[in-house]
Amino acid sequence: MRFDGTDSYVATDDLTMAVNAAITLERPLLVKGEPGTGKTELARQVAAALGLPMIEWSIKSTTKAQQGLYEYDAVSRLRDSQLGDERVNEVRNYIRKGKLWQAFEADGKVVLLIDEVDKADIEFPNDLLQELDRMEFHVYETGETIRARHRPIVIITSNNEKELPDAFLRRCFFHYIRFPDPDTLRAIVAVHHPGIKEQLLTTALTQFYELREQPGLKKKPSTSEVLDWLKLLLAEDLTAEDLRRDAKSALPRLHGALLKNEQDVHLFERLAFMAKRER
Repeated sequence: MRFDGTDSYVATDDLTMAVNAAITLERPLLVKGEPGTGKTELARQVAAALGLPMIEWSIKSTTKAQQGLYEYDAVSRLRDSQLGDERVNEVRNYIRKGKLWQAFEADGKVVLLIDEVDKADIEFPNDLLQELDRMEFHVYETGETIRARHRPIVIITSNNEKELPDAFLRRCFFHYIRFPDPDTLRAIVAVHHPGIKEQLLTTALTQFYELREQPGLKKKPSTSEVLDWLKLLLAEDLTAEDLRRDAKSALPRLHGALLKNEQDVHLFERLAFMAKRER
């Protein structure tokens, strides 16, 4: 079982090596990187490439680790008991299986994505240590132990918004997805926009990297945002010359696809104003 990328996802050598190392070690793969660098999509592509189902657990700020195992609905059981419902005699009727339970009881191997783990409380990763390590957990209401029939391939993503506990990190294989260099980004663009003209692509990527490298930028545009930007340029049938003519304004054409807050827009407006004064 080996991942070598797919036709629709450009995976660098070090990324494919990380995926395969995690599969061999049977440890969760912790993937960090800027938002929009393809961390979530990686899990989907691994599942597609290996022909495995995928179970996705999207983490929110209010998510608790227990929800990944199961939730016991005591309120509904109490209400049903007051109504004389016979379902109350079987506690299993009030247990809702979480994503880990679903992955553990699957008939075959699956890819389990725990997406944006750093959104949850700092204790969230620690609360899953034993379950991810031993691949089992106890259901107190029924007295049973749920064990993984087939050890899932676990991919955990983080936007690096907060530090994760050392005990959690020790149990993972770690990989940081660096922002792609120009050659890799060209390969990614070729997958999504295969017919783009070379002159337009060269000019657009030059402006894009200049924008990303601008000191003082609050949020650097990501891979997904440059793909959206190029899609708009193609939809508007803009040429490389159209982009170059507009370069004097400092802001690129259709910059709303790249700059996502007013501070960054004002930064480039000030740069353009200062450049005009100097001329």
